[in-house]
Parts: sequence; C-alpha cells; structure tokens
Amino acid sequence: MSSSKSHEEIWREWQQLVNMAPAELERWLETEESKSVGDSSNGGESTGHQSGKRIVEIKRTNKADLEETDWEHMAQVVAYVKRHCSQGGPSSDIESSAWRYSLMNWGHDPLKEDGCAKD
Repeated sequence: MSSSKSHEEIWREWQQLVNMAPAELERWLETEESKSVGDSSNGGESTGHQSGKRIVEIKRTNKADLEETDWEHMAQVVAYVKRHCSQGGPSSDIESSAWRYSLMNWGHDPLKEDGCAKD
C-alpha cells in the first residue's frame, strides 16, 4: 500500500488522530473489550488489535528512524480513523460501543477532548 501523501502530511494527521499514548494503548489492548471487536475471521487476533501493537512500536520510534513500512502503516491508521469517525458512532452509549472499542484498537479514543465524538 503506497500513500500519495507526503511523510509530513501523514505525520501531521497521525499526531492529531492517534490520541492515545503508548502505555495507555498497551493497557487497552490487554482488555477483553479490546479483544472483543474487529475482524478476526481467521480465528486469531483481529486486524485492529494487531495494528494497535504496531502503533505502540511506531509511537516509541523516533521520527527520523521510521521506515517506509512504518509510514505506510501510519497512513493506513490515519485513513481508518478518518473513515470510522466520519461514519459517526452510536446515538447512545458511545462509551461502551464496539465503534469506540474498534477506534481505540487503532489508537484513537473518540471520547477524548481531541476525539472525533467530541467534534
């Protein structure tokens, strides 16, 4: 997957949209709620859960040390978060919704001050 966006564009959107700190995301990924959502049609770990682990690694990497595969994943994360935020969450009980849980697996808590449910 190759993005038509520059690294600077990806970086700016990543910084804005991935609003969970690495330790916070790691704690979340250990919960049953985190493991309960996402596409795991192969019976294993969901795509979003795998992505969350990769996000933690990327967030702990210096920007100058990011490899092209990291930038591609960051672009994928940005696209996912934008797409799911634009769909909007449930009209009630957002806090414990699969919509929120899925976004959190991708490093975005929509209920945070800078989250898409607060726009």
